[in-house]
Amino acid sequence: MSQQPLPGAGTVLTMGILSIVGTLFCCGPFGAIFSIIGLTKAKTATKLYEQNPEGYTDYSNVKTGKILSYIGLAFAIISLVLLILYFGFIVAMISAGEWDGGY
Repeated sequence: MSQQPLPGAGTVLTMGILSIVGTLFCCGPFGAIFSIIGLTKAKTATKLYEQNPEGYTDYSNVKTGKILSYIGLAFAIISLVLLILYFGFIVAMISAGEWDGGY
């Protein structure tokens, strides 16, 4: 029986990369969307691979994409926490009357 590429392996890897790049350079916490998509696709691809390991190649892409998705999700959570702290600090300064808005 010939081996065929694992369906979804490329998508998992792409979503893992996009989650990191999106979180760090573009979207901040919204990069978690790519992480979640990558992790759900990885779960589906892993189940398919476990049913017939000899029939598929590219499982390493699924493992790599899963790791990148977890890293992207961690960056997104850190970004969200820092964003909340940043705006919380601004609100605290405004409510205390110690910030004039730069004028």
